[in-house]
Amino acid sequence: MESVDFHTARALLEWQIELGADECIGDVAVDRYALPEKLAKLNQQAAKPHLTRGPVKTIERDAVAEAHAAAQAADTLEALQEAMTAFELCDLKRGARNMVFSDGIAGAPVMIVGEAPVRDEDRTGRPFVGASGQLLDRMFSAIDMGRDRKDAPVYITNILPWRPPHNRDPKPEEVAMMKPFLERHIQLANPKALVLMGNWACQSLLGKRGIARLRGQWLEVSGKPTLPMFHPAYLLRNPDAKRDAWADLLSLKAAVRK
Repeated sequence: MESVDFHTARALLEWQIELGADECIGDVAVDRYALPEKLAKLNQQAAKPHLTRGPVKTIERDAVAEAHAAAQAADTLEALQEAMTAFELCDLKRGARNMVFSDGIAGAPVMIVGEAPVRDEDRTGRPFVGASGQLLDRMFSAIDMGRDRKDAPVYITNILPWRPPHNRDPKPEEVAMMKPFLERHIQLANPKALVLMGNWACQSLLGKRGIARLRGQWLEVSGKPTLPMFHPAYLLRNPDAKRDAWADLLSLKAAVRK
C-alpha cells in the first residue's frame, strides 16, 4: 500500500468528518445486526484477548490420597478426629449437623463398626442411639459388656462420620474416600477384636457383602480377628434373626476373654 503524507492524510480525515464520520474504526468489526449480548462478548474478547487463548485447566484432587495422607499424619485418636473434622472433600459434611466420630471407651477390647449415622446420630453426634442403639446396648449387656462399662468396655464408630441425606445408602466413592480414616481409627484404637455390623461395614473393610452368609465367621481386618454380625436395625425388622445374633455374641465373648 502506497504511503500517504501528513497533509494528504489530514485532508482525507477532514473530508470523512464532513461526510458524518465521528468515531474511529475499532479492532473488531461491528455487526450492526447483532444482538446486544453478542456485541458485549465481542467487546470483552477484544479487550481481554489473553482470556481466550485456550481452555482453562482445572486441577483434579485425589480425595482418597488426601484422606490417606491426613489419616496417617494423625498419631492419636484426638488428632484423627481433628483431621476428619478439617477434611473438606466429602460432600456429606455440608449437609450434616454433627460429625459422628465414636462412643464408648477408647482402648476397649471390642471395637464395633457400624454403617452411617441416621437422624438420631446426626442430632447427637454419637453412633448407635435411638432404637438401634438401645438394642445394641441390650445385646452387649447380655454378655456383660457395654460402652460405659469400665470393666468390660466396647468402643463404637461408623464407616462414615456424616449422615447421608434422607438416610440413603452410602455411595461407593464416599466409602472409599473415608476408608483411610477408618483404617487409621482401627490402628489407633487397637482393639482385640472387631465387630462389623451390617453389609456396609463388611463391604468397606472386607470388600464383601451378604451379611446372612458372612455372619458368624471369624475373618481378619487390619490384623484383627473380625466378626460380621447382623445390624441391630435388621434385627428390629427381623426378630427371628436374634437367635443367630445371640450365637455370635457368645462367640465374641469367648474369643475376647481367652
